[in-house]
Order: sequence, then C-alpha cells, then structure tokens
Amino acid sequence: MTNSTRTSAGGARAGRREWTALGVLMLPLLLVSMDVSVLYFAVPAISADLEPSGTQQLWIFDIYAFVLAGLLMTMGSLGDRIGRRRLLLAGAAAFGAASLVAAYADSAETLIAARAVLGVGGATLMPSTMALLRTMFTDPGQRAKAVGLWSGVMTAGIALGSVMSGVLVEHFWWGSVFLVNLPAMVLLLVLGPVLLPESRDPAPGRFDWAGIPLSMAAVLPVVYGLKEIPSEGWNVRYVVSITVGLLFAALFVRRQRTAVSPMIPPALFRGRGFAPSVVLNLLSAFGVLGSAYFTTQYLQSVLGKSALEAALWALLPSVPIGAAAPVATGLVQRGVPRAHVVTAGFAVSAAGFALLALAGTDSLVLVLVACAVLAVGGVTVMSQIMDLAMGTAPVERAGTASSLMETSAEFGGALGMAVLGSVGTAVYRHGMPASAPDAARETLGGALAVADRFPGLAAVAREAFTDGMRGAAITGAVVLAGAAVLAALSLRRAEVREAEAGKADAGKADAGEADAGEAEKACV
Repeated sequence: MTNSTRTSAGGARAGRREWTALGVLMLPLLLVSMDVSVLYFAVPAISADLEPSGTQQLWIFDIYAFVLAGLLMTMGSLGDRIGRRRLLLAGAAAFGAASLVAAYADSAETLIAARAVLGVGGATLMPSTMALLRTMFTDPGQRAKAVGLWSGVMTAGIALGSVMSGVLVEHFWWGSVFLVNLPAMVLLLVLGPVLLPESRDPAPGRFDWAGIPLSMAAVLPVVYGLKEIPSEGWNVRYVVSITVGLLFAALFVRRQRTAVSPMIPPALFRGRGFAPSVVLNLLSAFGVLGSAYFTTQYLQSVLGKSALEAALWALLPSVPIGAAAPVATGLVQRGVPRAHVVTAGFAVSAAGFALLALAGTDSLVLVLVACAVLAVGGVTVMSQIMDLAMGTAPVERAGTASSLMETSAEFGGALGMAVLGSVGTAVYRHGMPASAPDAARETLGGALAVADRFPGLAAVAREAFTDGMRGAAITGAVVLAGAAVLAALSLRRAEVREAEAGKADAGKADAGEADAGEAEKACV
C-alpha cells in the first residue's frame, strides 16, 4: 500500500487510504447502532398508520435486536471464511433494501419482516467493520485509535437514534427514519470495493452448520427472557426461557469443543487477555445499559419531560464521551498499563452510579452528570477491552473475535436491565401503599395513568420510583466496583500476549510482501 510505512515494532503503519476507509466504515456502523433506538418516537405514528396488534407492535420494536443478537456469532465466523469485505458489502445491500421496504411498508407484517432483514444486515455489518479494522491497522498505536473511534461511534449512534427519530417524525413521515440509511449504504457499496482490503482465514475448514441453530437457540431465549423481566417481573415463562437458552448454550459449547472446524474455536479463549475481555465487556454493558433503563424513565415520568425533550437532554451526557476513548488510548500509549486504565474506567462508572444514588425527584443536573460519568467510564473500558481482545486474537479469527465481543455486550445490556430493573421494581412496589390500585403498584407509568382519580398518588409514585432507581444505582456501583477488582487481577499480564500477537501479525505481513509484492499489502 503506497501510504504505508514500517514501524520499529514491525507493523505496517496505515496511511491516508486506510483512514479514509475507516471513515467509510463508520457510516454504516453509526446507522446500525442508531437502528437499535430509531423507533422510540416513531412507534405512535406507525401504530396510527398500520394499526398493529399489541403483539405485532412489540415485534416491530424488538425483532431487530433479537435477530442481530442471534446472528452475530454466525456472521462473524462466516466473514472469516468467505471474506469480511464480501460479507460487509452483502450486508450493506440487504440493509439498504430492507430500509427501503420498511420505509414504505403498508402492513405490520411487512414492517416486521423488513426489520428482521435489517437485523440480519446489522449482524453482518458490525463484526465485519471491526474485523476489517483489525486487518487494516496492524500498528498497535494506530489500531487503538481506530478502535476508540469505533467505540465512540457505536455509543453515539444509540444516543442519536432516538433524537433523530423524534426530529424526522415531527417534520416528515415515520418511514423517513429508515430512508436515512440509504445514502450511507450506497456510499459503502460504491467505495468499499475500492478502499477496503479483502481478508479471510486462509485455512478455515468446513463451516459448522450445526452451530448456527445451536447458537441462536442459546442466545435468543436468554436475551428475550432478560429483556422482559424488568417490565413483567420474574414470570415463570421468562425463567423457563432463560433456562432453555442456557441448556442450549451448554450444548453449543460442547459442540464447539468436539467439532473438527468449530464456529468458535476454543483456542481463542486460551489467548491471555481474550476471555477476561469478553467478561469485562459484558460487565461494562451491564452498567451502561442497565442505568439507561431508569434514567430515560426518570426524565420523562418523574421530571415530566416530553419524549423529545427527554431525548435532547439525554444527548448532553454524550458530549464528554467523545474525549473518553482518545484520552484512554493516549494514557496507554504513554506507558500507563492497560489494566490500570480499564480498572479506572470501571471505578469511574461505579462513581457515576454512586452519584445516581443521591438523586431526588427534582435532580435533573445531578442525573445528567451521573449519566455522563457512567458513560465516560463505560466507553473507556469498552474501547480498551475491544482493542485488547482484537490485539490478542489471531488476525485470521478477527471476525469471530469481534462477534463474540459484541454478543457479550448484548448479553451484558440485557442482564443489566434485568437485574437492575428487578431491584428497582422491587423497591418501587415496596414503597407504594397497599391501598394503591394494582396498576399503580406495578409501574410508575401505571400510577400516572390513574393519578387524576387518586389525589397525591403521582407524588408518591415518583418518590417510590426514585427510591427504586437509587437502590438499583447502589447495586450497579457494587457490581462495577467488583468489576474494577476483576480487571486489575485478570488483565495484569494481558499486554504480554498482545505483544506476541503483534509480532505474529508483523511476520505474516512480511511473508505476504515477500510472496506477492506491493499489490498484496492491502490484504495484510
């Protein structure tokens, strides 16, 4: 590659072409992450236009995240075999086509099907972008900066999705929230073949077809059960769903340990630093997404903000997020051990929960500051953990490694909402008087819906909800403080394995240059 230079460590430094390609990759990544929250304000308009049933409305909202979570591991492994760029471009085409169908859907069934295809496309795009990043940026310092940008874009997309949907629905029709995907996907399809190198596992073996249904049967029931528990409680149906998922997870692990060409090679977890990275990524997502379950409701139902006002206020904590990953990367490059930076990130997030535990029923500024502190700590952890995982994983397994990290984040977010949501709900119900209506004792929304018939009920319910949020915040602070200790212990020597992987990559790069000359440098 004409703009690449050799570093003293032996890695090829990326040039203008690679950084331009990274910019192209960030656009679909931003949109995929935005689609998680893009329907927040569009649902009422969709309901009025398509008249879905209650069950159909839930599937319109949830099917994207379920399909995405269920297929991440499959798509990561598939990209390693057929080529990450090829899978990325196929996913972009599917994502763009499904966006067009969703925008002009004339029935709930069509919209659900389009959202499911969007989930399939998203599952191809997310691990492919990180895997291509891993192959384009072999220099550890540049890779760390690129991963930091990747993490920041992912976090920003989730925050921007809800706000963008509110603005678009207010000025256009609900289908416009899907049409914004098209320009980015067209740009990727045009520039991707020119700027992005193709890369794959040179010796992938046979594809583990049996692993696909087993992985989906392991992921989907667990994610479904965890997502439903915060609002519905520990219903037997959801406990059974989680149990079934865990049983299939055990079968999936057994399959991967015995298959000749497993979808998830067990050797990947034997690399020092990778297994701890998966666990710590889960714990970080536990805190960030678990807190969002309360703060979004707090802004709307306790402080009385409209949905769009709440989304705009929620953007403020995202401002310092942009500096979190670069600062963390700079500290590591200046010689601060990564274990110390990750430990500090968890400690900062725990401090954010501690601030949230001090909130009252009229604490807008305090809650926003707490959210900012939580998010800064979370992005610090996620950026460094992702860089560590991708640095220690073999480059030929970059797609698989990326998909595992993203799947752990999906599990962590669902687990955070389930555990912290259950704690908050229990405290809320304990704080509500026995004389309150059943609906009011279940949720704050139920209490506000009947508050005009029961004087004083709204104030009591808001106080009870805030008490529940404080209880969940204390629980979150304890969990993340424990995660800080775990990070300090488990990552102490992870940089050793990362350095070894960097040398291996350099050796492969040199071999590729010797065999194929200048034209092969784009595939390193």
